[in-house]
Amino acid sequence: MAFNHLPAAMHDALEALSVMAVTHSVPMAKNHRPRRPAGETGSRPSPGMVLDRLSSGESRAARITHTEHMPAREGRHAVWPHRIRPEVIAAIEAAGIEHPWAHQAEAAEHALDGESVVISTGTASGKSLAYLAPVLSTLLDGSEAPNGRGTTALYLAPTKALAADQRRAVRELAAPLGNRIRPAVYDGDTPIEEREWVRQYANYVLTNPDMLHRGILPSHPRWSSFLRSLRYVVIDECHTYRGVFGSHVAQVLRRLRRICARYGSEPVFLLASATSAEPALAAGRLTGLPVTEVSDDASPRGELVFALWEPPLTELHGERGAPVRRTATAETADLLTDLTRQGVRSVAFVRSRRGAELISVIAQERLAETDRALARRVAAYRGGYLPEERRALERALHSGELLGLAATTALELGVDVSGLDAVVIAGYPGTRASLWQQAGRAGRSGEGALAILVARDDPLDTFLVHHPEAIFEQPVETTVLDPDNPYVLAPHLCAAAAELPLTEPDLALFGPAAPDLLPQLEGAGLLRRRSTGWYWTRRERAADLTDIRGGGGSPVRIVEAGTGRLLGTVDEAASHTAVHEGAVHLHQGRTYLVRELDLKDSVALVEEAVPPYSTTARDTTSITVLETDTEIPWGAGRLCYGSVEVTNQVVSFLRRRLITGEVLGETKLDLPPRTLRTRAVWWTVTEDQLDAARITPEILGGALHAAEHASIGMLPLFATCDRWDIGGVSVPLHPDTLLPTVFVYDGHPGGAGFAERAFHTARAWLTATREAIASCECEAGCPSCIQSPKCGNGNDPLHKRGAVRLLTELLRAAPEAPPAT
Repeated sequence: MAFNHLPAAMHDALEALSVMAVTHSVPMAKNHRPRRPAGETGSRPSPGMVLDRLSSGESRAARITHTEHMPAREGRHAVWPHRIRPEVIAAIEAAGIEHPWAHQAEAAEHALDGESVVISTGTASGKSLAYLAPVLSTLLDGSEAPNGRGTTALYLAPTKALAADQRRAVRELAAPLGNRIRPAVYDGDTPIEEREWVRQYANYVLTNPDMLHRGILPSHPRWSSFLRSLRYVVIDECHTYRGVFGSHVAQVLRRLRRICARYGSEPVFLLASATSAEPALAAGRLTGLPVTEVSDDASPRGELVFALWEPPLTELHGERGAPVRRTATAETADLLTDLTRQGVRSVAFVRSRRGAELISVIAQERLAETDRALARRVAAYRGGYLPEERRALERALHSGELLGLAATTALELGVDVSGLDAVVIAGYPGTRASLWQQAGRAGRSGEGALAILVARDDPLDTFLVHHPEAIFEQPVETTVLDPDNPYVLAPHLCAAAAELPLTEPDLALFGPAAPDLLPQLEGAGLLRRRSTGWYWTRRERAADLTDIRGGGGSPVRIVEAGTGRLLGTVDEAASHTAVHEGAVHLHQGRTYLVRELDLKDSVALVEEAVPPYSTTARDTTSITVLETDTEIPWGAGRLCYGSVEVTNQVVSFLRRRLITGEVLGETKLDLPPRTLRTRAVWWTVTEDQLDAARITPEILGGALHAAEHASIGMLPLFATCDRWDIGGVSVPLHPDTLLPTVFVYDGHPGGAGFAERAFHTARAWLTATREAIASCECEAGCPSCIQSPKCGNGNDPLHKRGAVRLLTELLRAAPEAPPAT
């Protein structure tokens, strides 16, 4: 029997299972201090004072496991390069910024020299102004050209919200420059009647990689004037382009460079990133170009108080009688409520859409008990909302009408939330880079700020709140992406051929894997070779072959059965677990039951209801080794890396009582299996190793299963992923290895680079895994060490002590580091 743990692509997270029962400005530079929103007066309380109020009382104080005080830092000024036009400098000064920080001036100099550059400095360090100054200056130069259109620039953001926010910022900054700077957003929300104006007249177009992939590049003849004049491409928040999404974006950018060359332009790339390891290397892999790095942050920073917060144990017991901590969702709802009552402007970042909705509802209900007006100043913000809903929330946040917000990472990426006093992070967000990005949303005016990381009941979060050095004494991760992934590259070669026939000289642009893929695409009837190159042969759009977000397939629309009203969407890959027939679905505080999931038409029909339970999908998984790329001995066992095929099928769902999490029943489902070809790391153990670790046949399955769960939970410390990006399978006797085996695999077709990173850091990764299990205070295993909220086998069997002994024996002969593959 195989025991499995699934990635988000197959298994939606239901973190807030019993939470209802357990609970009874100008972003381009912060060189100046923005105004507080209307209606808010007086000085802010210090972050230490706010934390003291939150932790008052013996039970609350015990929840803080560590407090890190980061002192304020003075800024270092410089002067703008002399080539920046005086009108632009005057506009910057009019915005209240007298002098640039040193890193802003350095990055602008590189941009004006025609060098691609990545600015990798802290949140609110003025990265946007570093690229806007040279971009606006160059656009002004172009506006005086005799051809009328002049120079153009393209801005790419990972989210629509960030692009809209940047347009507001550019308009404010460029207002003194008149209509010579014409910024416009071009995305899926742009009305049809506005799109032609943007193509013809805008000289600073703000969009996202999705629209570039599906809308602009396939229609490049209509954009010929813009692309011919393209001087700069700005890539904001470039650290978010990692894994499969980052690999897709890397190929989209190569297609853009190819089309630009066709029109005679060679744009300079200006990238902005949160602090990251090796930013120039990551930016070079993303763009395919040499990139200069600017990473010496010269901006000032206010005091930051960062608290690690562990929710208390409850009287409830979970699966197998394991002790259960209060959920991070419930604890965060309490903190957001208390911060709102103090008048502290706050954002709570939540991992899941469901969690954001629940936190908002709970905070509103509690505030309404004493002040209904205050309750209306708290809301949720997440992906899946309709465009008009998102825009209304963004306006309310900017105006100060909202005092507290429960948000998914849709709000993490650079949206101007100046004036925030506190950030609460409900669960480790997967990477240190993302953690600091979220924490940096507070104190963006240079004043003091409070950040709180609330631990979820899982191995990684528990490890971190008791090992603060893993957060505060370690550098951020290196961004992982693999543009040569054949599952990523193949559809982009087709899209490129549809845009312009592919030629031999083009292949070097797309990487070393491209020549080998072309015969396969010809054999599949997707491309046809002629004397002048390779041509797209189909009627359908080549750009529709792939979803660059890595989900694949059309989003499933969630429709209210009685009215036909569209409530939102869910990724096709998550539909089997999130909106299967009988699933409980939350939307803006309302509860719905899924009556039907129509996979053919990509529609889930729902009806409003108030069931006294939540639902959790259960599934089965099997894994087959396709090819072993490399393997090394670990004592008598082996550590391997290669290609695998994973077959998963959602077979049923559990209904759990909201009050206790008690299982009320299981309902069978008839859904088709899903097959995934991907990359994995796996390790085997021999009979001699099992004997040395005192692992009997009776506990072998539980020991392997427990080690698998914990290792998945700990991998985000060593790769730029989170546990939802990866999956795992443990097998007491695998038919391909003929040994007890634990697999951890990338949850995306073709792989995302996470399993490869795990292979190269295996000794440190599995050492941390062993420590996380061994140091947990529970007796037989709990969600803080070996239980998983997404286990397809209901966390059965698990054997905590066996996992510790097994990992101890495995690590006894582990090499320091595997060689490069």
